Amino acid sequence: MLVLGVDPGTATTGYGLVTETDQGDLIAVDFGVISTPAGIPLADRLLALHLKLTEILQLHCPQSCAVEKLFFQRNVATAMAVGEARGVILLTLAKAGLIPFEYTPMEVKMAVAGFGAADKRQVQQMTKILLGLQELPRPDDAADALALAICHLHSARMKALTGS
Repeated sequence: MLVLGVDPGTATTGYGLVTETDQGDLIAVDFGVISTPAGIPLADRLLALHLKLTEILQLHCPQSCAVEKLFFQRNVATAMAVGEARGVILLTLAKAGLIPFEYTPMEVKMAVAGFGAADKRQVQQMTKILLGLQELPRPDDAADALALAICHLHSARMKALTGS
């Protein structure tokens, strides 16, 4: 199953595509960031995000997707911007016929590093190991997106095993 992980943001949205082989190995198919230019109206940034995510979906045709759940932010403006980007991402995924699964940062850390309070470096290191990458995935938003995809694959495997 090919899974798209998405780490939402208005300026930078991370994406990562991970597939699982029949032997259970995880492979990074593609990853990177969607950047929108600063200084342009928010509506144009959100449109650019939608268009680029649509291209990625058409290029790779993932069977499933995972998006980071919005967690409480002290900075209300940042939370609002991320929420707006998430809305565009969820709409784009729905238009592509995908049902997004949502995971909190703690759930992702637990699934990838085995510790819900793992720091960013630990998650990146485990993502590198689990995907057999030569280097830590960069930038951070792309690494987070790959970790989301891994989290979803692990979650799907557990649901299949337990029948829930």
